[in-house]
Amino acid sequence: MKLTILGSGTSVPHPHRSSSGYWLETSVGTVLLDCSASAIHRMAQEHLDWPNLDAIWISHFHLDHVGGLPPFLFGTKHAPVTQTRTKPIRIFGPSGLRRLIEAFSDANKYDLLDQPFPVEIVEVETLEKFDLIAGIAAVALSTPHTEESRAIHIRDGETTLVYSADTGFSEPLAAFARRVDLLLLECSFVSNKPVDKHLELAEAIRLIRMAEPGKAVLTHLYPEWDNVDFLEEVRKLRPGVEIVEAIDGLKLSFGESEK
Repeated sequence: MKLTILGSGTSVPHPHRSSSGYWLETSVGTVLLDCSASAIHRMAQEHLDWPNLDAIWISHFHLDHVGGLPPFLFGTKHAPVTQTRTKPIRIFGPSGLRRLIEAFSDANKYDLLDQPFPVEIVEVETLEKFDLIAGIAAVALSTPHTEESRAIHIRDGETTLVYSADTGFSEPLAAFARRVDLLLLECSFVSNKPVDKHLELAEAIRLIRMAEPGKAVLTHLYPEWDNVDFLEEVRKLRPGVEIVEAIDGLKLSFGESEK
């Protein structure tokens, strides 16, 4: 699989980090992991094939993770490049996803689900297997952030990824991500976090040690990270596996594609 970081930041405006969005290329199609308002333009900036995107995963309903979904659907409804599309797009997320999309759609009679192509909305139960795309298996896990927050485990053949999205410290999350090829993990704060339902670096490293992924990427970085040396702070905690700082535009290949 191949991952492109569209947004490594948070809801706080930042000159170099846009809000959450991650483009995942699998062996059979593409998935957008979370869809902030900035992510829909970042796809175009990275020259990604957004008109043919196969699936979208929404981890929870904070606006820096879902706020781009209504304008994206507004765009696909009217963009010339999507008028001849016939394959469906599938949008996955926790319970309440359909109600949220319909509320945006009804706000100004946008009819966001009336597209040139079929739109399928799938509300996912925790620990219940589903296919993001035919042949791409997934399962979701509840995480301590909001009531609906979910991490996702994705398998493409022998290649695996876990995307935590926003989360507090959770030992079940470490088990969920056990020995995946890539763990995409939030790490909002360097230290002395002001809220319980996010991670600071020491907690993220502890989860990584427990999970033992092939590689970890730390993302959802608040502006306080601008004032520290990322690699030096990570090195102090001796994580034992390679840890990468998420940066907008970073592209990573992992799993079977590395061989």
